[in-house]
Amino acid sequence: MRYLIFFSIAFFFVIQLVAQDSSVVIDEQRFTLSEVVVRNNFDYKRLLAQIKEDTTFYKAFRNLRILGFSAYNDIQMMDKKGKVQASLSSKTRQNTLNGCRSMEVLEEKVTGDFYDAKKNYNYTTPELYASLFFTKGSICGENNIVKGRVRNFADKRGIEKHKEQLKMLFFNPGKKIAGIPFIGDKLDLYDDNAHKLYNYKLDVQEYKGSLCYVFSILPKETLSFLKKDQVVVDQMVTWFDMRTMEVVARNYSLSYQAGVYDFDVSMEVEMTRINNLIVPKTLRYKGDWDVVFKKRERAIFTATLFDFKQ
Repeated sequence: MRYLIFFSIAFFFVIQLVAQDSSVVIDEQRFTLSEVVVRNNFDYKRLLAQIKEDTTFYKAFRNLRILGFSAYNDIQMMDKKGKVQASLSSKTRQNTLNGCRSMEVLEEKVTGDFYDAKKNYNYTTPELYASLFFTKGSICGENNIVKGRVRNFADKRGIEKHKEQLKMLFFNPGKKIAGIPFIGDKLDLYDDNAHKLYNYKLDVQEYKGSLCYVFSILPKETLSFLKKDQVVVDQMVTWFDMRTMEVVARNYSLSYQAGVYDFDVSMEVEMTRINNLIVPKTLRYKGDWDVVFKKRERAIFTATLFDFKQ
């Protein structure tokens, strides 16, 4: 029995030793590689460069502008006790014809003060949701090109500017966003300062039956109080298809308190492929945020997209 116990303990330490992660420095920035990445001699420098410059996540959302699709939309606005105070549950269909897209509402159920008397949104969160997935009238001449595309907020004011900034936060999490007070620079997860705050790890995992590279960014556990105040991204985990390097899923959460505003939001996005295009299939959001002179908003929404047509 003693020999069996000894063998079990020894075997455990051997496994731990073999499975130990490795640390590498690239361009004076440190990354952690899992044992499976090291063992299989993956070209991690190329992989990490592609991950840093990824545009496939944004591209997936741009693809929605040239496709027809159906969607189940579920938006719930919560009170401070966690009870639903307003909601929307609907089924919509986006149709495309001759380079134009339009949307029809097939089903809709509304509760509470979701809309005002003129059917405008009483809350900012649904406005953002609508700008992502809803279409008013007919919109023509759009494309899904992302190369060389630069988001410019100079010609926008108020809520329209904030919506564009939030879209960039959704589509390009981890990239610097100009014009957001106190945190614009802190959103950049790939500069030298960020590497002092976060750990970066490349691994290989199975995701819903397919092998993927998984890249995770998490704050360091040893940060001082002042350093923790610079952290905005609480986690970001992205799964990349090993063959195409396209994003197949991403989970991320962000929080910050800046006096004049605070927020605590999390997102889960899952992709699917339609012929040669990757598109979002499911998007889940949970958020609690407050801006001075506006009411605090607590919201949960889920978008489920299906029946795509090119």
